[in-house]
Amino acid sequence: MKILMVCLGNICRSPLAEGILRNKISNMKITIDSAGTAGYHIGSKPDIRAIDIAKKNNIDISNLRARKFELSDFTNFDKIYVMDKNNFNDIIDLAENKEEASKVFLITDVLDSDSFVPDPYYGDINDFEKVFNLLEKICQKIANKIASR
Repeated sequence: MKILMVCLGNICRSPLAEGILRNKISNMKITIDSAGTAGYHIGSKPDIRAIDIAKKNNIDISNLRARKFELSDFTNFDKIYVMDKNNFNDIIDLAENKEEASKVFLITDVLDSDSFVPDPYYGDINDFEKVFNLLEKICQKIANKIASR
């Protein structure tokens, strides 16, 4: 299985989700990556606050680099989890057929919630901690679902 996490710039939410899920399924043969819908930060490390909150939770995301979502991601990944409705709509708009669109999920749907993962970029470390905690719950459910297969 191959999973892609997607947010806007690929420096806050999606690298956190990638790192958290990798940590939870490190003993399984699953590919996890992340990308952004915009190319603002291509090649950049995650936001230092994301790196710090992950490190505080024994997860190292400092080696990740931002990239922009590519059309080939529809072919290369089985599931594409997006952080909010704007990201969802941006990715769905790129889908060329129903099969591609069927791979795209709002990540909070895993919790049966109609909420979204807020973008902490303009906030402070507390906002990053809230996002980390939310993603940790979500990624635990994803990991449990994968493990039960």
